[in-house]
Amino acid sequence: MIRLGDIEYSNCYPVHARLIEEGPPPGVQLVRGTPGELNAALAAGDIDVAPCSSIEYARHAAEYRLMPGLAIASNGAVGSILLETSDATDRLDGRTVAIPTASATSVVLLRGLLEERWKIKPKYVWYDQRAATDPADDGASAVLRIGDVALKRGIPADRRGIDLGREWTEWTGLPFVYALWQVRWGADRAQAYDALHDTLLASYRWFRDNAADLAHRRAQTFTVEDGRLLAYWHSLEYVLDERLERGLVAFYALAVRLGEAAAVPELRWLEGERPSG
Repeated sequence: MIRLGDIEYSNCYPVHARLIEEGPPPGVQLVRGTPGELNAALAAGDIDVAPCSSIEYARHAAEYRLMPGLAIASNGAVGSILLETSDATDRLDGRTVAIPTASATSVVLLRGLLEERWKIKPKYVWYDQRAATDPADDGASAVLRIGDVALKRGIPADRRGIDLGREWTEWTGLPFVYALWQVRWGADRAQAYDALHDTLLASYRWFRDNAADLAHRRAQTFTVEDGRLLAYWHSLEYVLDERLERGLVAFYALAVRLGEAAAVPELRWLEGERPSG
């Protein structure tokens, strides 16, 4: 049995769409969770494959392989990774910035933007997005929100939202890769992993052929109006090509400078596979 992690946010749905709508193929089990939960589950061996936070590959490159041609990325604004702040960024130095436990890659991205782009060193505190309490009400000057929480939230009139995807692309001129389909590698399971890879590529093609109908069907699930959900899906990129790889490597170099990764990892693919594009 291959245990496949499934991010509970709407950004993962396009690649897993057919497995969700028609059921996974024999020998595959879907395990849902936040990005943070799936990161921990893959590291612990509780699941076998997941669209994990891209920073996780840099931290586990010796143990993981990548499924070619699959990613969750943006080239500019992403709409679902927002820093909500009551102050201008140049006034956040030394102030409290709340970061969600559900996230990994976006926290490193935020650190890079604040500390390297804007030369700011705030005080970071973790918080749970599922909790009813808003960190801003407890004194945080800025709050990072991710996933559908950020996508659906209206920014209060006394705060402003900073889209981290837009800020990265304006800073570097590159797209940003938030998640990669990562595999706990074992040569004895190579055939099963290759079969799942083919299934996911086919699922994404099926999604593209049926995107409007699927947005209408899933609007209630994600509590997002179907037109907005469809526009969000179309704003994201799911095909990991050489252009996205350049953005990924640039992010890993940033993570090394921040002490969030030991080294820029070699991108290693499923045995016998090569990245598409």
